[in-house]
Amino acid sequence: MTRLSVNINKVALIRNARGSNFPNLITFASDCEDYGAQGITVHPRPDQRHIRYDDLQPLKEIVTTEFNIEGNPIPKFMEYVLSVRPHQVTLVPDAPDALTSDNGWNPRENMQFLRDRISTFHEAGIRTSIFIDPDPDRIRAAADTGTDRIELYTGPYAEAVQKNSYSSILKKYAEAAQLANELGMEVNAGHDLNLKNLKVFYQALHPYLAEVSIGQALVVDALYYGIENAIKMYLIQLSEH
Repeated sequence: MTRLSVNINKVALIRNARGSNFPNLITFASDCEDYGAQGITVHPRPDQRHIRYDDLQPLKEIVTTEFNIEGNPIPKFMEYVLSVRPHQVTLVPDAPDALTSDNGWNPRENMQFLRDRISTFHEAGIRTSIFIDPDPDRIRAAADTGTDRIELYTGPYAEAVQKNSYSSILKKYAEAAQLANELGMEVNAGHDLNLKNLKVFYQALHPYLAEVSIGQALVVDALYYGIENAIKMYLIQLSEH
């Protein structure tokens, strides 16, 4: 079964726009779980334009499924994640001023850096995942870091679907997922997955796909369908029927 983790960054962005606590992020996360979400994902950034570091502990206290914190493992990020101890941390090579995550790690070039961070998180009992492109050489290198999972960066796949020319790149993702599985790593995926492209992606990577993390598209769909209906619609895409 592929789990759906709802990224609530954009909900926090709406909250922050008025300098209040509306919508209430904690209530929203809890409601997402009640509506069927199998995880909650957040990605605090240095400028804290959406999720703030002080959101992390309150969220950890109420999330009953799986709490996943994404981000670049700079010292401040490390400090907060280690104090909160989520179920999973996803390491992303974001620049401090990045608008969104748009590339994966080159594990070979960052081998010792990643090994050190992953080892530190493992000592705290936190599962690790690293954000990565579907490149065989990088996936083999990822296995050498000691990470538990990889998260495939799906932006290029989503772009290919928009151009209606995605069969070759989809095959690349499927082969990447199978290789990761053979190397002992579980596979997550995220970035620009939506109701139009998720089903085909899921079918191509099944049964190797453990989790998808979806934020902006799901929140946009919720503007039209409501959050409960949107979550159920995404769960249907992750079913075998």
